[in-house]
Amino acid sequence: MGAAVLSDLVAEVVIPFSAAVGIAFALVQWLLVSKVKLTPEHQAAAAAAESKNGSGDYLIEEEEGLNDHNVVVKCAEIQNAISEGATSFLFTEYQYVGIFMVAFAVLIFLFLGSVEGFSTKSQPCTYSKDKMCKPALANAIFSTLSFLLGAITSVVSGFLGMKIATYANARTTLEARRGVGKAFIAAFRSGAVMGFLLAANGLLVLYIAINLFKLYYGDDWEGLFEAITGYGLGGSSMALFGRVGGGIYTKAADVGADLVGRSRGTFPRMILENPAVIADNVGDNVGDIAGMGSDLFGSYAESSCAALVVASISSFGVNHDLTGMLYPLLISSMGIIVCLLTTLFATDFFEIKAVKEIEPALKRQLIISTALMTVGIAIVSWLALPSSFTIYNFGVQKTVKNWELFFCVAIGLWAGLVIGFVTEYYTSNAYSPVQDVADSCRTGAATNVIFGLALGYKSVIIPIFAIAVSIFVSFSFAAMYGIAVAALGMLSTIATGLAIDAYGPISDNAGGIAEMAGMSHRIRERTDALDAAGNTTAAIGKGFAIGSAALVSLALFGAFVSRAAISTVDVLTPKVFIGLIVGAMLPYWFSAMTMKSVGSAALKMVEEVRRQFNTIPGLMEGTTKPDYATCVKISTDASIKEMIPPGALVMLTPLIVGTFFGVETLSGVLAGSLVSGVQIAISASNTGGAWDNAKKYIEAGASEHARTLGPKGSDAHKAAVIGDTIGDPLKDTSGPSLNILIKLMAVESLVFAPFFATHGGLLFKIF
Repeated sequence: MGAAVLSDLVAEVVIPFSAAVGIAFALVQWLLVSKVKLTPEHQAAAAAAESKNGSGDYLIEEEEGLNDHNVVVKCAEIQNAISEGATSFLFTEYQYVGIFMVAFAVLIFLFLGSVEGFSTKSQPCTYSKDKMCKPALANAIFSTLSFLLGAITSVVSGFLGMKIATYANARTTLEARRGVGKAFIAAFRSGAVMGFLLAANGLLVLYIAINLFKLYYGDDWEGLFEAITGYGLGGSSMALFGRVGGGIYTKAADVGADLVGRSRGTFPRMILENPAVIADNVGDNVGDIAGMGSDLFGSYAESSCAALVVASISSFGVNHDLTGMLYPLLISSMGIIVCLLTTLFATDFFEIKAVKEIEPALKRQLIISTALMTVGIAIVSWLALPSSFTIYNFGVQKTVKNWELFFCVAIGLWAGLVIGFVTEYYTSNAYSPVQDVADSCRTGAATNVIFGLALGYKSVIIPIFAIAVSIFVSFSFAAMYGIAVAALGMLSTIATGLAIDAYGPISDNAGGIAEMAGMSHRIRERTDALDAAGNTTAAIGKGFAIGSAALVSLALFGAFVSRAAISTVDVLTPKVFIGLIVGAMLPYWFSAMTMKSVGSAALKMVEEVRRQFNTIPGLMEGTTKPDYATCVKISTDASIKEMIPPGALVMLTPLIVGTFFGVETLSGVLAGSLVSGVQIAISASNTGGAWDNAKKYIEAGASEHARTLGPKGSDAHKAAVIGDTIGDPLKDTSGPSLNILIKLMAVESLVFAPFFATHGGLLFKIF
């Protein structure tokens, strides 16, 4: 079979080194962003320094004779209010999530420990009965520890992302006075801080956990990597609450602020007199930043765990080939280096000088990272893998060549790019689908809604084909391991993907701050251009997250079927079919819960804002400040209360089905939820994104066609705003949360598989 070129020692050095490089690069980017000061004295000094350097890059405020001191102070005040609101929400959320984390950790220990009656004796290995493995009690303890480790890493990833975003938003606004290029770099660098910190921390913590667990497990790699799957479960369970809670918060505030603005005639939503405006800006950070960070960390952790579990029972694990075993982590290490080079193209190699260059620059990031990563995957596959090896494939060992595994990872990577660009085509107002939706607003809101829904359904077609081709090719080459590394390929450029994704909410906040601080129209045009590009890239990010979730879920499903000793999943068996049909229903039930939660919370927000307008004298005139804190509290309380039922639905379903109906029915539930969940997630995200950009298309009036539909306040614009408001919870709450549903149920089933295989199916045993 041959040996890998890369020695075990070099592999063990390369992984932490790459993670350290990623963290160092994130800190450098953060230091560069921090040079933009939020004090008037520093701003004046910076302006003077610029003019001494001969660049002539004067501040617009100075050209227009505005008071620079007041603008900077106001920006700092607004940023502080947003940062305090976001921190307050996350701390409240984490208190509740912390209780859940401890309770679920106890549950994992009790369920897995009871498999062998809490015995401390060694037991025959699951896949190699002639060998002895560590006791089930050890699996229970280490699975619990890895769950807590994954949960804490996920929480820290989300929190750091939020702190970075709230630190950068006002700085992006102030940089917009020096040109659109400067503002773009400030926003993108801040996104890169989050992207690299998350990718590097996720890799480093997983690597350290494997090495610490190895001290106890020794040569029992089967038990070691089965225990490591708890890391993915911890990451995704926190992501679920972050996504659902943050999504409800952000859309309750957003929809509330929108509705209030319209109920007051032409009253703009993004001015300081609107009491919901701070809650709206806080929502961008807790939903789109903290939620997305935890979500993609969960995907990364789960795809790594799925690949490691399958590898541990293949020739890598059986022969104790550490370099081959760590192949998924080496791919992620290469991803960090590739993304670092890619980021320099946006921040150092090419300077943006005009508004129209923003979106191409962001898309260029995706293309460059994918192209470079393809070369990187080839290098890792050549160095880290033997020329041929065997992969476990439902009871038999399948011989695989190293070039076949390269194709598995590469096809996942390129499928991600295809999904990203198809998503952009259906959600960007530069293309005909969104322009058709905008055009439909001529005849009112009803036709806008019909066209938007049709666009969402149609946008599912190509991504599903891309996922299907990835699954077929990767499974043909390397069975379930191929699918797991294809998912990892899609997520290998996670640092760049997150940088692009976080850029959107930072730019959105920057535009809001510019408007609230009363900055000039020219600056708001620049921040609006940054925001418009951010909307499209956010949709691309959601496409990546959903596509990778489908592959991750299928890989975990394969690992679960193997671990639960199910020879075949036969849909003609009643046990499986009832699971299949119930599983297909779950995404609809989950979406109904999250949509209604946003509606209820938005209703409370509107009532509170109306109360303030009616009872606080001088609020409409701008002579009195509104009570922002109450609005922030309404969004916080509503999201905390409303995130529990959907979270419970996802977390309890595998436990109930596996315990009472057994592993066959649970396999049906997982397959059903995967198949229907992916379709709903893509259509919901794209429908909402299209409605949002159709509204912006009319407002911008950049083309002759758009001008015939506008301006703001026209009948067509009012119809577009209704579509946008309906689409908000679709694209930012229900759609993105569904990809966590399909992943989380699969990884939870895998973690609890030993219990379900031994004690599951109580109802069928009784009857």
